Amino acid sequence: MFWLAIESRIKPMETCLVTGAAGFIGSHVSATLIKNGHKVIALDDLSGGFRDNVPARATFVEGSIVDHQLIEKLFQEHKFTYVFHLAAYAAEGLSHFIKRFNYTNNVVGSVNLINAAVNHNVKCFVFTSSIAVYGAGQTPMTEEMVPMPEDSYGIAKYAIEQDLKASHEMFGLDYVIFRPHNVYGEKQNIGDRYRNVVGIFMNQLLQGQPMTIFGDGEQQRAFTHISDVAPIIAQSASLPAARNQVFNIGADVPFTVNHLAKVIAAALGSECKVKHLEARNEVKLAFSDHSKAARIFGQREKMPLERGIRLMADWVRTYGARESSTFKDIEIAKNLPPSWAVAVKH
Repeated sequence: MFWLAIESRIKPMETCLVTGAAGFIGSHVSATLIKNGHKVIALDDLSGGFRDNVPARATFVEGSIVDHQLIEKLFQEHKFTYVFHLAAYAAEGLSHFIKRFNYTNNVVGSVNLINAAVNHNVKCFVFTSSIAVYGAGQTPMTEEMVPMPEDSYGIAKYAIEQDLKASHEMFGLDYVIFRPHNVYGEKQNIGDRYRNVVGIFMNQLLQGQPMTIFGDGEQQRAFTHISDVAPIIAQSASLPAARNQVFNIGADVPFTVNHLAKVIAAALGSECKVKHLEARNEVKLAFSDHSKAARIFGQREKMPLERGIRLMADWVRTYGARESSTFKDIEIAKNLPPSWAVAVKH
């Protein structure tokens, strides 16, 4: 009877699809799911991630969420219980200039997954949105605010939020939506020149270059270590109280980009060299309220900025600098920041 009592508390292994699993947040969520006893099918097209980011115990599939035939095949073969959708091209500023690419990857690809999730009776669809959906609203940003995104990336994310709500009402698909912000940490692609300012700064310093800051550097963000978001995302699908809800997750205290540059330079033992570029069109102050997440997932101690940056800096020293590639398929060149100017295909 004792053994029967123990076995009754053991949940069977759930099969989870994680998209973007070779990327930054996706790889950490995959690792947490595996640690928690789940089976993970890790899907990624390796356009922004790395094969060695994928946990060894995950089953890796190289492919794109835009490929609806591949998506259908995977859902038929694996009978997923949960979907964790983290695949996206998350360059907010650049999204103005790559609208077709943005909407194809971030909307059409997401819809392929939603279709399959409905047709194959997935129990919960977990989606990582962004605080980009809020636009230049009041701060701190709360889930009750009406989103007014100001860039194509935020528009795409909000469209999928709305589609998940409609799919729940029409088909009964349960979902959890997260709006993380300014996440940094180990396994981040520091070679991406268009997104993730912490990685950009570290990569520049490793190459002996000054850190480039758009405008005066007084724009404020709350920079979030990966350890403050990945465990919550992984836990959410199996937590009934989180179903069909939207949550802000991330750090609580905003800092200026100028302050961030000083912290990063100190962590890498480098001189704080900064080059200010022409200001771009971006929200000046952006941070969110996380009281709703604390109520559902519990109050958690969060990683202080200096400690989190040191942890990432230690990892970056091991892996070294990465070459920063340019985005080749710019669709609109008008008003493109000079530092992003590349050959435009017509």
